[in-house]
Order: sequence, then structure tokens, then C-alpha cells
Amino acid sequence: MNLNQNPSPFHWSGRKSEQTEYWHQAVQTISNLKISQDAGDKIGILGYSGEEGVIRNQGRIGTIEGPSVIRKMLGSIALHLPENLPILDYGDVFTLDQDMEASHDAITRITYDLLASKHFPVLLGGGHDLAFAHGRGVQKFVGEKNQKLGIINLDAHFDLRPLVRDKGHSGSPFLQLANEYPDNFHYLALGIQRAANPRSLFETAEKLKAKYIVMEDFRLHNWEFIQEQILWFIDSVDKIYLSIDMDGFSSAFAPGVSAPSPMGFNPQIAFKVFELIVKSKKLISLDVVELNPQFDQDNATARLAARAVEYIVRKKFVTQ
Repeated sequence: MNLNQNPSPFHWSGRKSEQTEYWHQAVQTISNLKISQDAGDKIGILGYSGEEGVIRNQGRIGTIEGPSVIRKMLGSIALHLPENLPILDYGDVFTLDQDMEASHDAITRITYDLLASKHFPVLLGGGHDLAFAHGRGVQKFVGEKNQKLGIINLDAHFDLRPLVRDKGHSGSPFLQLANEYPDNFHYLALGIQRAANPRSLFETAEKLKAKYIVMEDFRLHNWEFIQEQILWFIDSVDKIYLSIDMDGFSSAFAPGVSAPSPMGFNPQIAFKVFELIVKSKKLISLDVVELNPQFDQDNATARLAARAVEYIVRKKFVTQ
């Protein structure tokens, strides 16, 4: 079953320029998942137009529109990447007839194929259930190299909730990864809010030996402690998969999410973390999830998501 929707050039628009100065001018839309096998580094964009996981987790629907809106915001950003670095958009994976598991299988396969062909995958959600599908693909790739994968999640929630009737959802992706890879599950969650996570989830985190920094400690004035914890975690693994849940940000900056949070973190601390992770040269894959355009205000959340992608990619590929 083909669950891939070809990318639309209309999602990439922005200011006109005679030179290639903006993202929309550099992105190439690739149909039918013809993944480039060209030598050299590449950026591979894949959207997840799915919200079945959010529905199962009783969240607000609307994340299905997230990937296209992030593309629109990303397209108008000034380009500061090497001219010979291809930016390839492979379209979206969608969910048919509530069969989220089938779309997850497709995402896992595509993620692995992107990594195997020297892409840096940038996945755009969609619900955070994407992390299970994405993480499986990364785990398969690093596992073949006998490498240890570290997962860093910026989020208000652990996303370690139990399955519902043996099915995953947007609150369970990292528990599913822990269950599937019990000997290679290394997880650091940043910005965890006690008000949004019952005691049982803290107990699950302890049982899985997950590391975390709670929201009260995840602030700029506490940077030395935060930096120490992140660097210790990075040093303990070979590769990093970074997941950014937009509901971890304060709703003052990110109102357009399924689970808004007035007490979330601010962009300044998040972007310092992004830079620290990229500097390690271990970052292998990235996703940005839980944008809900239906509740956004002047595209503030979508713009922040796009800026996060641009910043991370620029820091990864531009040395200066």
C-alpha cells in the first residue's frame, strides 16, 4: 500500500530573488519516493500528515496540517547553507483508515533509507507518535553499525504512557521504543512538567533508567547544570536522535499545539540546547512534532518550528 503523498512545490514559497537566497528557492521536490543515491551529504525532508495518535491520546485534532504549514514558514527563511548541499522534500506519509501502524512502518523504512543514503532526515509532524516510527528507523541504522543511540526529547511530557488496547498513541512513543530496544534505550527528556505527568510516569522513567530535567530546573540561570547533564548524556552514546515537541515551549511562544502549556520553556534555552547537541557532531536525525495550526496565532508556533529546523540544520552544516 502506498501511503506517500508527493510533495507540492506550492508549499514552498517566499520572497523572489534572482539568486538562490531563500529556502523555497533551494528545495527540490522529489516524487514517488525516489530517494537520491548521490554521493555527499543531503537534507531529506519527510512530513507525517497524521493525527490518529493524537486522537487515541485524547488530544486536540489538527496536527495533520502541521507539515505543510512548517514548510510554508521554512520556505521564506533566508538560506545560509552550502550551495552544494541538496535539500530534498520527499512529501508526506499519511494514515489511511486509522491504520497508524501502517504509516509508522512506512516512516521507519523511509527513515532508514534516508540515513543509508547519507541524508540528514528532518521529519515534520504530525503527532508525537511519529517518534516511535522515526526512532525505529534510526535504531535499525545505528544498530547495524553496533552503535549506541541516544534520544533527546524537548517536551513537557515523558511520552512514556502505556499503550491503549495494545495500540500506540502520541503519548507512548518512547515507551514503545524502550520495549522494542530494551538493551539500547538511552533517553534524556528536557523540560518535563510535573503538572503534566502523573507520578506513575516518573516511576516508569526511573524503571527505564531514563534521564530528565524538570521544567523548574530547565531555565537559563541554571545553564551550567543543564549543560553538564546534556554533555554527560552525549558522551555516553555514539549518535543522537533529537525530537522537539512544540508543546514543550510556553504557550506564549507556541499556542498552536495539541496540549498548550503556559509554564513551558522559552526559545532561548531550547536554542542553546540545539547548539550544544549539534556541536557534538553526533546528531543524526531530527523531528519537530505536535504543531496544530488550527490553534496557532499569526503562525507563531509554525514560525518557531521552522526557525528551529533552520537553526539546527545551519549549525550542523555551516562551519564558522
